[in-house]
Amino acid sequence: MYLGAHIGITGGFDGAVRQAREIGCESLQVFSKSPQMWAGPAIPAEAAEKFRTAVRSEGLRATAVHHGYLLNLANPKPEMLERSRRAFLDEIQRAELLGVDALVFHPGAHLEATKTEGLRTLTESLRAALEEVPDGKVRLVLENSAGQGTTLCSTFDELAEVLRAVGAPARLGVLLDTCHLFAAGLDFRTAEGYGALVDRVDGTFGTDAIRGFHLNDAKAPVGSHLDRHENIGRGEIGVEGFRHFVNDRRWAGVPAYLETPLDERGYARYAEDLVTLRDLIDSGRKPAARRRAAGPAARRASTVK
Repeated sequence: MYLGAHIGITGGFDGAVRQAREIGCESLQVFSKSPQMWAGPAIPAEAAEKFRTAVRSEGLRATAVHHGYLLNLANPKPEMLERSRRAFLDEIQRAELLGVDALVFHPGAHLEATKTEGLRTLTESLRAALEEVPDGKVRLVLENSAGQGTTLCSTFDELAEVLRAVGAPARLGVLLDTCHLFAAGLDFRTAEGYGALVDRVDGTFGTDAIRGFHLNDAKAPVGSHLDRHENIGRGEIGVEGFRHFVNDRRWAGVPAYLETPLDERGYARYAEDLVTLRDLIDSGRKPAARRRAAGPAARRASTVK
């Protein structure tokens, strides 16, 4: 598993890469613009090239863009759905320009429509996006939800339904957020619970579809449907709840990104969470890169995500 974090771009896209490496990240997730904007300013070609060069020179193993929070690809209102689809296409094009591996996106909510209608709209939105970018290299990665309100894809069955309906395994995958899994009612804190979780993945969309993780502890109890992230080991999941994830050989080449809370120390908080996770890895399986310590710059980093 390539352990990393979500880093802000206030210091530029290439600056995010350097900040990520300073705290020991092997993978990096960024926003390509403010997540509260429908459309952001164009990314200068020079900035994109600097980012790609920095990724190569710093040796990051995986990169991703996380889409903005406004769009809803399952929106039943035609005007808002069209706006969401345009925004999603813009996100894809920005991710393609940056040359990242994946675009992480939320499934959206069906609102006043039915769940069946919402899943159908989401599927149609994804098909349309893939048709607009037929030669795209960035994989679209669907994140599971906590099941709050009318949000879709809090269950593996719903994730599998979307993947089957879109029918583009080479271009579409799944990202599992541990806080969301826990909030949706999946208790993986024991070996038995983790085994049951993986069995459910195998029985629905399959482990090969998993293209990323968000490793977040949870503030709220299992089954709460509340999307409230906590630092590793400080929430309801606890440190031991992550041991099976970081040692599972099935995820050896899969990136995992922290989205845990930050404080006045900035990304030093991420660095602590990375150390906690790496301490769980069996000693015989820890490559040198995974033991990289956080440098002084990590403690000066911005708290802006």
